[in-house]
Amino acid sequence: MSDWPRIAPAGVDGMVVSFAPRLSEPANRAALALRAAIEEARWPEVRETAVSLVSTYLRLDPLADPAGLEERLRRVVGARDWTAEPLPGEHRLIRIPTCYEADHAPQLDEAAEIAGLTRAQAVEALATAPLRVLTIGFAPGQPYIGELPVGWDIPRLRQLTPRVNAGALTVAIRQLVLFAVAAQTGWRQVGQTAARLFDPAAAQPFLLRPGDSVAFPPIGADRLADLMRDPGGGISIEPAA
Repeated sequence: MSDWPRIAPAGVDGMVVSFAPRLSEPANRAALALRAAIEEARWPEVRETAVSLVSTYLRLDPLADPAGLEERLRRVVGARDWTAEPLPGEHRLIRIPTCYEADHAPQLDEAAEIAGLTRAQAVEALATAPLRVLTIGFAPGQPYIGELPVGWDIPRLRQLTPRVNAGALTVAIRQLVLFAVAAQTGWRQVGQTAARLFDPAAAQPFLLRPGDSVAFPPIGADRLADLMRDPGGGISIEPAA
């Protein structure tokens, strides 16, 4: 019998359901599907839900019966094979124009070499790979996106880059992170976008959500400069096939 999924307490008022010890597409899909099912069921004791790469988190009413809730959660988790569930909700394809030219992708050559690709091959791979938002984290609206092919299982940098700008596209361990804010990072910057991922005044503050398909079509530096002045950043959103 598999040891997964696992249910564990999280702090004084939370529970976490984990579907695998490491990232995989089925485990990520399972976490998204369970979260959607809990949200749809509207358990009154659940105050908040969230997902990580392979886990679903529930924040609970601290006055609720934790033993009873855990038993109910175990029944729900054990009732089906969550890794076989389809992606929940509306499926969207988000196209985010990306500049891969040298000044805006300072570590692309290095990343391509580690991945065993030429620069042109790396750009083609990043622009055309079937990618999905796996989770949101680290900063408001900031997506972890994947998975890239195995050749992109490249390590993080040994020393942090002091700063990448908001909209920077970075890569490591078969994943991409698109930065919502300027920050330091140990991931290699391989592109730059004009994406504005977080707007606290908007009805939907986060541009992206887990389960979205994402593409990064290439543009030149002049086009990027134009899009930096465009509140929409040149991004298009359409139903996913």
